[in-house]
Amino acid sequence: MTTKLTQLLQIKYPIIQAPMFLVSNVAMVTEAMKSGIAGCIPALNYRTLDELRDAIRALKANKVEGGSFGFNLIVNKSNVKYKGQLEVICEEGCDFIITSLGNPEDTINQAHAVGIKVFCDVTDLHFAKKVENLGADAAIAVNNEAGGHRGNLSPQELIKQLTQHISIPVISAGGVGCKADIDKMLGYGAEGVSVGSPFIASIEAGVTDDYKQACVDYNANDIVMTERISGTPCTVINTPYVQKIGTKATWLERMLNKNKKLKKWVKMIRFSIGMKATENAAKKATYKTVWVAGPSIEHTKEILPVRDIVALLT
Repeated sequence: MTTKLTQLLQIKYPIIQAPMFLVSNVAMVTEAMKSGIAGCIPALNYRTLDELRDAIRALKANKVEGGSFGFNLIVNKSNVKYKGQLEVICEEGCDFIITSLGNPEDTINQAHAVGIKVFCDVTDLHFAKKVENLGADAAIAVNNEAGGHRGNLSPQELIKQLTQHISIPVISAGGVGCKADIDKMLGYGAEGVSVGSPFIASIEAGVTDDYKQACVDYNANDIVMTERISGTPCTVINTPYVQKIGTKATWLERMLNKNKKLKKWVKMIRFSIGMKATENAAKKATYKTVWVAGPSIEHTKEILPVRDIVALLT
């Protein structure tokens, strides 16, 4: 299958294995490349720049024809590691970078200088036009069926809105759990898809078996929005623990969020607390199960190797 995404990344299928905090790793992306798709890892999955550098070198050593790898960068001020991460990625090299949550201008300029393509997360036409004007190679259209932090528009509405008004390729993110979903997104005008949640339940994923099994046992109706992780609405599996703590910000957080001077700090504290809870749930046995996932787990029926998940999607 040939699309603008397959041409950009020299991959067999127009699929990016989406970057997932705490989940994505070298083993997953290696198998993704071997299966003819692209794989991406959040730079924040690595605590140190040396660990990030080692991961890039491992992926370069594992690179195969028809596969591609990249890294996701949070490009706003909340990520104090951003500049160092970008420097290491540009020094070592990769095929592409996906930017999130901030102005991607520096990333685009520095990455392009060393031949790395840059795709930018967007949730509406306003931001899509901005990243196009900055020189982005493609827009990742994050719709309202995505896992984690999602957009507000349906896949069809967002894809059609972007393809009608920007000239760079549009890659749809959210709502893909099977081949029919991919065909639907391409039919709307997307040049490829970014797929995350189905790969949580992969043998190679670096999370607990409980987390993987939850993606098998729960379905789309069990996905809820919570403000208790990052302060920004995020989709999680509605486990008994999530039901117990609720999905809304506390009255104190809501009150402090109305204060312009304090709002940023409240969100940073909530993000720190929420990410720690998510990490504990993903990496160790705990009753505090906060598992991020999207409604596309509806199609996840068993824990499989990455190569088998790709086969189901293609």
